[in-house]
Amino acid sequence: MHTRFIDAYAGLPAPLQSALEPILRHDDFPAMFTAAQVNQLKSQTGLDDAALAFALLPLAAACSIAPISNFYVGAVARGVSGNLYFGANMEFRGASMQQTVHAEQSAVTHAWMRGEAQLASITVNYTPCGHCRQFMNELNSGTELAIHLPDRAVATLGDYLPYSFGPRDLEIATLLMDSVDHGYHDAEGDALVEQALSACNQSHAPYSQSHSGVALESASGKIYTGRYAENAAFNPSLPPLQAALVVLNLSGESCLTIRRAALVEKKDPLVSQFDATRATLKALGCDQLQHVQL
Repeated sequence: MHTRFIDAYAGLPAPLQSALEPILRHDDFPAMFTAAQVNQLKSQTGLDDAALAFALLPLAAACSIAPISNFYVGAVARGVSGNLYFGANMEFRGASMQQTVHAEQSAVTHAWMRGEAQLASITVNYTPCGHCRQFMNELNSGTELAIHLPDRAVATLGDYLPYSFGPRDLEIATLLMDSVDHGYHDAEGDALVEQALSACNQSHAPYSQSHSGVALESASGKIYTGRYAENAAFNPSLPPLQAALVVLNLSGESCLTIRRAALVEKKDPLVSQFDATRATLKALGCDQLQHVQL
């Protein structure tokens, strides 16, 4: 079992511990459960979907990186596939506060990067802030996305974000988590650049058309990719580097072990990710960034 889960696991009810042990015993647990695993957990524990997600929140929060706030937030997103995806807030010492990732953003992005087509609900241990409500409003789930909070009746995103402004107000047809391929090609480079290009082709940037993708190589040799997730309100947009860091962290690796990175984006974009990506990587101890402009 990965060391970060030990304390949280010890505090879980015994039936859930027993059901989780075969899944968590290995260090490479991907911070998600397949629909088949979810059904098995529910069968062994007697928990329904909502109760299981609440019970798993301590494990999700154990993935939090919060050296600035010391405030650890976990989230669990449930896809229409039946899969469950962890999310956790992330802060980066030495980088600007704008580079942080909220737990809800993390869970949404984790599901998106794992290939989930749409979310049915998200469970979180603290009320989503306005930033996260606006971020989730970009999803193809729309305002019908169910929000589960401790000691509160289930509500929809629309209940938490009345009179919302989002992509539909701007007649955007392709929403966050919809399948896309922007068709960029001919990016010169190695496998790291190729994977950043693939991420760029799947990014969500309907307002600026500034598609971008990042690929990170960790000390283990594994490659993690991230796609830009643009928002109708602009500020809640999630950079591609942060998307890659979400998956890297939730996969159990340290953000301080990145050996090199590649950023692929359009030439002369309206919104460039280069400066922020370089600065945040430097704060994480990585100065090997290849920048490819299409």
